[in-house]
Amino acid sequence: MRAPRFWWDKPEAVAALLSPFATIYGAVASRRLEQPGARIGIPVICVGNLTVGGAGKTPTAIEVARVLIDAGERPYFLTRGYGGRLAGPVVVEEGHTAVQVGDEPLLLARVAPTVVAANRVAGAELARDKGASVVVMDDGFQNPSLAKDLSILVIDGGRGIGNACVIPAGPLRAPLAPQLDRTDAILIVGNTTGAAPVLEATRTRKLPLFHASLDPDRVTADALAGMRVLAFAAIGDPEKFFATVAAAGINAAATRAFPDHHRFSIKEARTLLDEATRKGLLLLTTEKDMARIKADAALSDLALPAHVLPVTLRVQESEEFGKLVLGVCRRAGASP
Repeated sequence: MRAPRFWWDKPEAVAALLSPFATIYGAVASRRLEQPGARIGIPVICVGNLTVGGAGKTPTAIEVARVLIDAGERPYFLTRGYGGRLAGPVVVEEGHTAVQVGDEPLLLARVAPTVVAANRVAGAELARDKGASVVVMDDGFQNPSLAKDLSILVIDGGRGIGNACVIPAGPLRAPLAPQLDRTDAILIVGNTTGAAPVLEATRTRKLPLFHASLDPDRVTADALAGMRVLAFAAIGDPEKFFATVAAAGINAAATRAFPDHHRFSIKEARTLLDEATRKGLLLLTTEKDMARIKADAALSDLALPAHVLPVTLRVQESEEFGKLVLGVCRRAGASP
C-alpha cells in the first residue's frame, strides 16, 4: 500500500472528511496501548515508530543489536515478518526466502538470530528458550501483547508526522500523546525540518532525544560515483533512498518508486530493464528490495544486473545511545 499524498501534504478538507473515522480508530488504538503485556523474564527492547511508512526502524534495530553484541549480550531479533507467509514462531535460517519470512528478517538475520512470529509473546519466548539474553523488536510498539523494557521511537526528520492526524485521516498509528506517554526515547533520522511537533512534545516530556543519519556504504558509493543509474525502490519512503543515492555522489538520472514491500511482477522487471538499457543506465536498488527480488526465480533477469546500495544508521550521540540500550540489560541483571 502507498500512503495517500494528503497525509503528508496536509490538505485540511480531506483530513476533516475522514476525521470521524480517525477518532474511532484513535480511541481503539489508545485503549490497546493501555493494555498490560506479558513478561518473558529477559529484557525486551522495542524499535517502533509513530506513523505508517518507513522511518528507519530496521537500521535502528540493527544498530541496537550491534551495541548489545559489542557488550557481550546475546540479542535475538523479533519481527512479524511482514509479507512472508510463515506465521511462526520460527527462527530465520539460511534457506529461508523473502516469500517465506519477509524481506526485513533476512537483513536482520545477517546481524543476529531472528525470530519471525505473528504472535509476539510466542516469538519472544522462543528467542528466550534459544538462549537470547535480550529481545530486540523491529516494530510492534503499538502491539500491547508483549511488555517492553525500553521503547525507542524512530522519526523521519523530513516527513515528521505529516498532518498529525490518525489513520485514515493521517499517518499516525494512534494519537500522538498516548504514544509518547509510553515512549522512553526518540531518534530523529535525517534533518528535523518536519519534526517540530515531535521535538516540542519530546522536550515537554523530557525524553532522551537522539539524532541519526543513514549513511551509504562507502565502498559501493565510490564504485558508482559519477555513474548514471536508474534508482528504484519499494520501501516506506522511496524518496529517502533516492536522496541517499544523490548524497553519495551517484547520478540518479531516473527514479522509480513502488509501494512498500511491493512484489515486482515480470512485466515491471522487464520495464525497468528495458528503460535502463534504452537510457544507458545502471539499475540500483535497496537491500530490502533485492531480498524480495532474489526470492522470485522469475525475476532473475532483474536480480543479476541490479546493484545494491547498503546503508548504515549512524547515531550522533553514540555513547549516550549505548548507555541507554545497555542500561536495560544492567537493570535486568541487578533484579532479584
